[in-house]
Amino acid sequence: MKAKYKTIQGGVTAPKGFRAAGVHCGIKGGKDQKPDLALIVSMVPAHAAGVFTSNLVKAAPVRISQKHIAKGRAQVVVANSGNANACTGEQGMKDALDMARLAAELLAVAPHEVLVCSTGRIGVNLPMENVLNGIRAAEQQLSDAGGADAAKAIMTTDKQPKEVSVTLTINNREVRIGAIAKGAGMINPSLATMLCFITTDATVSTNGLDKALRAAVEQSFNRINVDNDMSTNDTVIALANGMAGNLPLTLEHPEFLKFQEALNFVTLKLARMIVRDGECVSKFVTVEITGAASDADARLAARAICHSMLAKSAFYGGDPNWGRLLCAVGYSGARVDPDKLDLYYNNVHVVTGGAPRGVPEKRMRKVTSQKNFSIKVNLNVGDGKFTAYTTDLTEAYVEFNKGE
Repeated sequence: MKAKYKTIQGGVTAPKGFRAAGVHCGIKGGKDQKPDLALIVSMVPAHAAGVFTSNLVKAAPVRISQKHIAKGRAQVVVANSGNANACTGEQGMKDALDMARLAAELLAVAPHEVLVCSTGRIGVNLPMENVLNGIRAAEQQLSDAGGADAAKAIMTTDKQPKEVSVTLTINNREVRIGAIAKGAGMINPSLATMLCFITTDATVSTNGLDKALRAAVEQSFNRINVDNDMSTNDTVIALANGMAGNLPLTLEHPEFLKFQEALNFVTLKLARMIVRDGECVSKFVTVEITGAASDADARLAARAICHSMLAKSAFYGGDPNWGRLLCAVGYSGARVDPDKLDLYYNNVHVVTGGAPRGVPEKRMRKVTSQKNFSIKVNLNVGDGKFTAYTTDLTEAYVEFNKGE
């Protein structure tokens, strides 16, 4: 079957009409000269959709962006790393608004057409002189090749920048989708994960873009876990500027599903990159639950395994201690019959009917010692299924996050 889309280079500037920049403005202080402020701009007004953290302690930029994006239109994203502007009171709200206002002034758009994002340390006020100078510098450096710099500018503890872009055909017009993301710690999303910015030159209705984004996030970012912590700043934003010239993609458009599949690919690719780049991790583990009473039950079971500190510790040691996995499934809240459980490490069937099959530990350990492996649990009580992606827990992670 011929692929409906193909990967290309360019990230958020791959689609027509988008420019970006990433600059260093000294938000983190010290001698670090890495870029820490990103600007992404559509040259024409764009339909906009966003998904934000469900954490009740929301950072100021999240609250501002939620208000701005409610109008369904935006043209600019300004984002900084090194400081979350979270738990910063009235000053934090003022600072987020000032970021939007300056970007709007420089780019001749309305302030409500600017979306603001921050990531980094919580509870510290932004060094606003640096930030505002950074916005001015980024505006001067905007380029249709600036996607890579923007991807670097939103990194915090990430080891690698994260970019994906694809091209596909809609109504015989080339359509492009580009995206960047950051995330390595505080990864346990509910609605979104860390920061992700998606651009497309497709013509998409506001409702269609919102539906497509939420579906894409659900099958990608909402399935990953590194450390069981949900950030105050998690944000996913999509901008569609229509410069590809296709007929508007509504939910009834015959090729809407084609666009959805490409968007799903982009977000899932980024989500997996985030897990692989998790803080001090050494394993990438796919957790697949089948045979559940419902998809919701399968999700409960998968998340219980992903959240288990005992399971994560075993992953790190390459210990095939499947009892910890079935224990987690049992307390997950999913409907479980302990006499019907099957469990596999990759394709090695190690548990049948809730009891061991006598597979030699050496054979199981050969799988669980790999950097990438899968756990499959069949509950055998229905047709529900869910797949999640998680990591191990290392001593290095604890050392990295213990503070000074």
